[in-house]
Order: sequence, then C-alpha cells, then structure tokens
Amino acid sequence: MEETNSHRIHTFSLLILTLSLFSTLSLSSFSPTDNHLISCGSTVDTTVDNRRFISDSNPNSPLLSSAKTIPLTNQSPSPYSIQIYNSARIFKKPSKYAFEIKEPGTHMVRLHFHAFVSSNLDLSDAQFHVLVNGYVALSNFSVGKVRDFVVKEYFIWADSDKIVINFVPAKKGNYGFVNAIEVISAPKDLIADVGFLVNGNKDEKFVGLTKQALETVHRINVGGPKVTPFNDTVWRTWIPDYEFLKSSNDLSKRMYFGGRIHYQIGGASREVGPDFVYKTARVITNTNGSVLNVNMTWEFPVDEGYKYLVRMHFCDIASISLGLIHFNVYVNGYLAYEDLDLSSITYTLASPFYVDFVVDDDSSGVLRVSVGPTNKTMAYGVDGILNGVEIMKMNNSMGSLGGKICAGMVLKSWPRGNIGVLVPFVAGLCLLLSLALVMHRRTVGMRNPVSWSKLPTEVPGVDLNHGNLHFSGKA
Repeated sequence: MEETNSHRIHTFSLLILTLSLFSTLSLSSFSPTDNHLISCGSTVDTTVDNRRFISDSNPNSPLLSSAKTIPLTNQSPSPYSIQIYNSARIFKKPSKYAFEIKEPGTHMVRLHFHAFVSSNLDLSDAQFHVLVNGYVALSNFSVGKVRDFVVKEYFIWADSDKIVINFVPAKKGNYGFVNAIEVISAPKDLIADVGFLVNGNKDEKFVGLTKQALETVHRINVGGPKVTPFNDTVWRTWIPDYEFLKSSNDLSKRMYFGGRIHYQIGGASREVGPDFVYKTARVITNTNGSVLNVNMTWEFPVDEGYKYLVRMHFCDIASISLGLIHFNVYVNGYLAYEDLDLSSITYTLASPFYVDFVVDDDSSGVLRVSVGPTNKTMAYGVDGILNGVEIMKMNNSMGSLGGKICAGMVLKSWPRGNIGVLVPFVAGLCLLLSLALVMHRRTVGMRNPVSWSKLPTEVPGVDLNHGNLHFSGKA
C-alpha cells in the first residue's frame, strides 16, 4: 500500500454506473432482442432455468453445414445432469453456425462443453479451434478429462446482420464438438466503451472497449456463495473468492447484508450485477482504534501477453453512517484509485457501482487486485471493502484470444493441420491489418484522451467528480 512515486496526482471524473437492483429470487426481467439458445446434436428442444434451447436439427437451425457433422447422444447420462449436456454436435471438418442479428451492438456468446463417451467416441479426445465473428476464441482447445461441464463466455461487437461461429478441427483426423450455444444481445451499458488504463507511469484512459473481443476468465462473488444463472439478471455464474484470496482470514471479515439494496432514481442499466453480489462483501476492520497497515489481496491466474479488463464492484453494506469508509484500490500493485470515498459518490449506504480498469499482463501469469487503508481511514472504521470482481481477457493485436494466431491462419491451416507452416505467410498479413487498427484507435484516443462515453440517463444529485485516480505509485 506504500506509494513510491507522488510526482503527479490527477483528479478525473470517475466513470460510475449507478445500478437499479431489486431484492428477489425471481428470474431476470431482461429480455434481449437477439436471443438464440441452441441445443446442439439434440433432436428435441430443451428447457433449462425456464430458458428454451432449440434443437439444431430443426430445419430453421443456424447450423449451415449439417452434412459434415454428426449428432451424438450420451447413452448413459447421470440422472442429475443438465439436459443440454447430454447431446453434442461433432465436427470432423470445418463447420459453422450463422446467427441472424436484429440489433447491432455487444452480444454475449456462450459455448457449452461437456465431454462424455458415446458410440465409441470419447469427447475428451477432441481438439479444435473456434472462431467467433473473425476472432480466434479458442485455439487447439480440448476439454480433457474434466468431469464437469465447461462454459466459455465472450462479449463480441456485432455491426452486421450475422454472428458466425466456426468450428475447425486442429488437424485432419481430429474433430471438434459443442453441446450448446447462446448468442444474446447484451444490455446496452453492460460493457462501457472507456476504462482507466493502469500501467504505473502514465495517466490515460482506454477508449474502444466495446469494439474489443472480450473473454470472461474470472467472475467472483467476494465474501459470498456461488451465484447461479437462475439468480443473475443476464444468466451469469459468479463463484466464491476462497481460492483467490491471499490475505490472512484474520485480516478480513465476510459480511452479509439483509436489507434492501438502494439505487439512484434515473440510473442506468441494472444488469451489471445482481443483488446476491452486492449483499455480500469482504471488509478490513480495524480494532482497538488503530488502523491496520495491511491490504486485502486476491490473485487470479491469467494468460500472458494480453490486456485485461478488470471490473471491481463496490457497495457499502458495512458502515453505520455516511463518510466512515475511505480506502485505496490497487491493480497489479499499482495505485489505481486513491482515497475512494463511497459516500461522496452514492450519497447513500448500500448503493452499488462499479469501476473498470484496463491493465497489461506483467508476465507473471498472475493478476492481483487489492484494497487497503489510506491516510484518511478512520479509527474504529472500515479500512477497505470489495463485493465482486470480473476479469476479462482482451483480444491481442492479431484479433485472437487464443494465442499468436489469427482467424485467416486457422482457416488456411485446414486440412494440413500444421499452423506453423503458414506463419511466415499469414501472420504478416494479420499483423499489418492489426497494426493499422491499433494506430487508428490510438489516434482517436490521443485526440480526446479523457473523454467518456455519455451515460444514457443523468443521475440527479450524484457528483461524478470525487476521488483521485492515480497511476504512479506501486504497492
């Protein structure tokens, strides 16, 4: 938590999304314009959590290459298994689904995988690539011997009338598969276009997040239990933070709030986080009137060579009155937000918001977030609080979330199956196109480095000019 460089402190307007939330166990009220739910390899439709997944054997299915695919059914399913994981579509050659899009904008794409054994075929042996709208989502992917199901979630910008998902076997004689697919419109403000760039020596904002391909790698309910898709407004899964918390349990305290979560009238989207996340938290509380000189830290494994969008969720459910909580926020050891005073932002207790940071991987394979006391932390008060964390991988310069490989390289590698042979020819083209795109985005960002995308609704009585965003000090 020690600041090592204080030569500059700039005060920025904090991008805050005040959330409209409701305390209920009922299903989401969100109704996406585009809502494609596909049960792959099944001959009948399947209902999961009151959501109907349509069989891709239907004549109107988005599957465009059924002649090259094989439907497969699990002959010995568990009586407790979810129905969409008891069938799969097998791809022995490059195949694709094309989903019609009515509304341009960010879309959530979820790919469901469960490796079962049927008809002398063990799906754990499958190895394949997946492309989503020209981005490499998965490269040389294999579910392996994982007994549970695997869900890969992406946020993809669609500005045309289709989202196309390609499945390409890693090499001839291999195959790919998928159990179910979701392609749904994201809430309008689920992905903001601007985030704070945290790199330790420059004060910048990252402009253009909505046009990046994002992969959710971690979604954590801090201090609380697992949140299932049934209890999330946009059908996400939040897992507990136990395995990621690196601070001693003696330093942090789990909290549960039994009251009502408050939101500002006129606020924007309420699909950013569910009540179940904001009603639980971990806090640092000082004792004996002395402020503890410690941080709460969480460490998350990440792939090297990418930028990451780090979304941190806050809701003051710990204070008994306004103005009692001040703390610092760190990302990868750098001071990302200094003297965060929740009361000065929300003007009420139990009112949630989030802030987005963009950070480079530091080559350690670990991404760290921390909260801890500041010079303004009060005796007998709360030294820090965190309710939730989301970490999303951003596509690299080659338009890939799966390594140094672009979509053209994947498609041209079939049927040879040796992508390395094509690297000198295809990688150069991918790199040139990517550099042109990066230079264009940087030019736009330099013209207006501190601009923010406009919130759709003004929030009466909320001052957006509190707090110091500081990118120099490292903890």
